[in-house]
Amino acid sequence: MPFPRSSGVLLHPSSFPSRFGIGDLGLEAYHFIDFLKESYQQYWQVLPLGPTGYGNSPYMSYSAMAGNPLLISPEKLADEGLLTEEDFGNLPNFSTHKVDFEQIVPIKTNLLRKAAENFRDKATPIQQKEFADFCDSKADWLDNYALFMALKDSQNGASWHTWEPELAKRSPEALEQARQQLTTEIFYYKFIQYEFFRQWSALKSYANMRGIQIIGDIPIYVAHDSSDVWANPDIFALDEETGEVAMMAGVPPDYFSASGQLWGNPVYNWEELQKQDFNWWLQRFEAMLDYVDIIRIDHFRGFEAYWAVPQGEETAINGEWVEAPGDAFFEVIKQKLGKLPILAEDLGVITPEVEALRDKYEFPGMKVLQFAFGSDPGNPFLPFNYTRNSVVYTGTHDNDTTVGWYNTATDWEKRNLWLYLGCISPEGIHWDLIRLALSSVANQAIIPLQDVLGWGTEGRMNFPSTPTGNWEWRYHSGVLTEELGDRLKTVTTLFGRAPRQS
Repeated sequence: MPFPRSSGVLLHPSSFPSRFGIGDLGLEAYHFIDFLKESYQQYWQVLPLGPTGYGNSPYMSYSAMAGNPLLISPEKLADEGLLTEEDFGNLPNFSTHKVDFEQIVPIKTNLLRKAAENFRDKATPIQQKEFADFCDSKADWLDNYALFMALKDSQNGASWHTWEPELAKRSPEALEQARQQLTTEIFYYKFIQYEFFRQWSALKSYANMRGIQIIGDIPIYVAHDSSDVWANPDIFALDEETGEVAMMAGVPPDYFSASGQLWGNPVYNWEELQKQDFNWWLQRFEAMLDYVDIIRIDHFRGFEAYWAVPQGEETAINGEWVEAPGDAFFEVIKQKLGKLPILAEDLGVITPEVEALRDKYEFPGMKVLQFAFGSDPGNPFLPFNYTRNSVVYTGTHDNDTTVGWYNTATDWEKRNLWLYLGCISPEGIHWDLIRLALSSVANQAIIPLQDVLGWGTEGRMNFPSTPTGNWEWRYHSGVLTEELGDRLKTVTTLFGRAPRQS
């Protein structure tokens, strides 16, 4: 779907300033949207918004459709009368530049549980009806998710495939007994989804009112230890007896890793999915469109062919490409949901078949400037090789920041970049690449906030194939200055990406 010439900023909500140790959907989120509006940006791109587990990765969520409770603003809960300022009296001095998940999770969970208790005891009839309506409207996934999380708590966090066989294999009698025994926990998990969606919906409405569209990220795979796999084991490549992953997802050796990336998620049983007319995926897209305007499909190439690695392998080297029914899949999506606003993350090992699938449905592909200067003029990431129906990034959440990348780039890359630019500006290399992205013919340009701010490697969000220490970066309150916004507005206007003024 071709988009108008425009630009935006990539930033995950966990990176907002907040006194609770992690960014949330409170006041600073609204300030950020104001900054986007005033600097003539039209998009806010976020990472996946699901509840995170081990490693805190947004790409390994307990649910493909639920929201992350850590992003709920306690101050918004206080505005609703569900918490008080006294509840915030003993907060520690959280770091202002990184998220310490080990520190913040128990503190924030305690606040959310207190808010849930207050809602259960004090909610007005109108609030109770709103909550009941929410639960009814999301029942297709919410009932499984709330029960899954309640059971997981009762099993001390153990993965579902290690539970008692009756629970792991979803015996109706065992599940009904669990529902009766875990009513309080189930209520809690439904309540925090209700609050997440209330806060997110209000924020999205504000963004849309200010002319900002939200680009959401839909990971192609889901975590093995998730309500999705537990509730739908037939559509995943699992060992039927043990429930363990039979074939793992990943990618072969690439730019990021000489041994490839072994993600550990189960790949899909596409044959079974196709028999079911891709119903689970349809539900997932519908759920996604409830809270974003545009969908970025992560690892798009996996819809044409995916890398499958047998269980027991320690790296992704010994995998194989397996064909997927991507054309049939997107035809069903188009027939059932219409022509969706989709961006395709088409990085990695891209074949003509992948390009043909992307182009058939007119999905814009991704161009990353940090990949542009290490080879010859045929490099598809060089701006003169772009098509208009594409989206250009200075870098992504998996890259170093532009400043960090430049500081470690090879002499060959630096020389090519200098020749391409003609000169290096005194404003810094990050502004050179921002201008290069904005000046390109690509219809859309997305800039990570770290590059707008000029952060070095200390601002990097993720190190692929590194299981810990990721997803932690935060910025300081007050750095989104009027001067910074004016500079971004000037170059956005110069290169024809400013919104039309009514």
